[in-house]
Amino acid sequence: VQLQASGGGLVQAGGSLRLSCAASGSSNNNNVMGWYRQSPGKQRELVASIARGGSANYADAIKSRFTISRDNAKNTVYLQMNSLKPEDTAIYYCNLRFLSNIATSWWGQGTQVTVSS
Repeated sequence: VQLQASGGGLVQAGGSLRLSCAASGSSNNNNVMGWYRQSPGKQRELVASIARGGSANYADAIKSRFTISRDNAKNTVYLQMNSLKPEDTAIYYCNLRFLSNIATSWWGQGTQVTVSS
């Protein structure tokens, strides 16, 4: 499985960015896709995840500001990030787990998001 993430960049506080992550290499779309982030000196943390049927889970720190969605036909997951804050600055990683083997994670290469104050 390969995950190709895109959409990161530099934005001012209060701005918006949209991340995309396309999965390839597997025809099994019975999975959970999501986004994690990691900033310097901190552990990687879950931002949001979404199941094939659309059920989503969000970290408390980003609820009401970020929206995760997916296009099953394109095997792509999106993260719309609004009202960005400097503390959202991190490398954002796309993640995929198959329901048949939920303990195994596949990771994208990461995309840098920098929010200036």
